[in-house]
Amino acid sequence: MGYISHSSAIIDDGAQIGANTKIWHFTHVCGGAEIGEKCSLGQNVFIGNDVKIGNNVKIQNNVSVYDAVYLEDDVFCGPSMVFTNVFNPRSHVVRKHEYRKTLVKRGATIGANATVVCGVTIGEYAFIGAGAVINHDVKAYAMMVGVPARQIGWSCQCGSKLHFIDAKTKCSACQSQYQLINNECIAD
Repeated sequence: MGYISHSSAIIDDGAQIGANTKIWHFTHVCGGAEIGEKCSLGQNVFIGNDVKIGNNVKIQNNVSVYDAVYLEDDVFCGPSMVFTNVFNPRSHVVRKHEYRKTLVKRGATIGANATVVCGVTIGEYAFIGAGAVINHDVKAYAMMVGVPARQIGWSCQCGSKLHFIDAKTKCSACQSQYQLINNECIAD
């Protein structure tokens, strides 16, 4: 067992958990889950069976990662953000066979209390603002806010807002360079 878990955490048999991952108070990891190395699962987190989590993923308190949600390396999930897995749930209708896959790509950040409606892909290093509702795919490096979310700009891999001049920019914080090609942000 190369991971650390609080005594109140429940980790079902069969769960695959990478080295140096930390699992905090009252967290439940289902048996079919795959969690990478150096992750942090905060207090009161739920991880479903059909969930794959990459390396160095941070999941803050009160987040449920339900079946059919996949998080690549370096994803950040803010406190109390929400993933769904059924598009039109009803208590009296069983729709487990209708789960829609949600993919959060490498380095993306999802702010506190944001909601991600199932069936979307959030691009690499996208930045989802606190309280935003994501109901469609998000481009790589896109900065999204609002209900429903709309794009307000572009975000560097370091998280700083990018300011383009003639479709090129250098991040003021880390000096990484980017260009816009056909309304897609590309790292140089």
